[in-house]
Amino acid sequence: MSTAFTPDTGAAPLAEPAGTSTVPPTGTSAGLGSTSEVPPISGAAADDLWRPLRAHTRARIGLRRAGDTLATTEVLALRASHALARDAVRTALDTDALRATLAGLGLSSPVHVRSAAGDRDRYLRRPDLGRTPADLTQLAPAGADLALVVCDGLSATAVHDHAAGLCAALVREFMPDYSFAPPVLATQARVALGDHIGQALGVRVVLVVIGERPGLSVADSLGIYLTYQPRPGRVDSERNCISNIHPPDGLGYTGGAVIARDLVDQMIRTGRSGVSIKARAAPTLPPGQSLRITHTPENS
Repeated sequence: MSTAFTPDTGAAPLAEPAGTSTVPPTGTSAGLGSTSEVPPISGAAADDLWRPLRAHTRARIGLRRAGDTLATTEVLALRASHALARDAVRTALDTDALRATLAGLGLSSPVHVRSAAGDRDRYLRRPDLGRTPADLTQLAPAGADLALVVCDGLSATAVHDHAAGLCAALVREFMPDYSFAPPVLATQARVALGDHIGQALGVRVVLVVIGERPGLSVADSLGIYLTYQPRPGRVDSERNCISNIHPPDGLGYTGGAVIARDLVDQMIRTGRSGVSIKARAAPTLPPGQSLRITHTPENS
């Protein structure tokens, strides 16, 4: 890179017009009056600048570059995250393991329900079929307060990794003040399938624990979707959602259960759920994480 210097003529500098800045333009040297570009910060120094910001987000920021493109390590990391997201969507739920998990909660024997989608390809192409049960004849009114429904949703990985811990935390938080119907595991399921299940069980509130749509930062996040007096035809604004449950980076099991208990208490007291219900509980989150409570399900 060539550098041009302006010779010193010894003449006094001209006065600047009022309102102009004395700060040298970008890319020049304040001391020498150079018009050359200032070299960009790169390498370890640039990484040090971004490291404190990365502690507050799992988003891809401050990516290293090689010329005009991303560095090879960044490209490979992006492809690996994309592969994890695809695997989360396509992986089949281990129903035997999940059934054993639900059986260990100390509730009644779990029941397996399937949606009308039948297989994963139809489930992904036809969201409406994932909201419709194939058969609910094995369910009967239980006279209970709550129904716990665990669905594969769009991330069986999230269910494999976190359903056991979250369901155990929910049972601890609600019992003995609330009674549970037999737990249900649902495959090829969307959120609204819980409305059919809750109505068949005759419960006051249904809690749908479901694998959330994976992204390129998180592929193992669970959500809890709560609906008061569930029945087919409920709309998204009539639900509440606690999202981003995936410790240690996201909301923890106990934190999610505490918020769910607070929401259900309000639902029972007011006789409704959805946008008019606001969570009041504020669990402790890991550093750099924010609480996400929404009212419109992502997997409905």
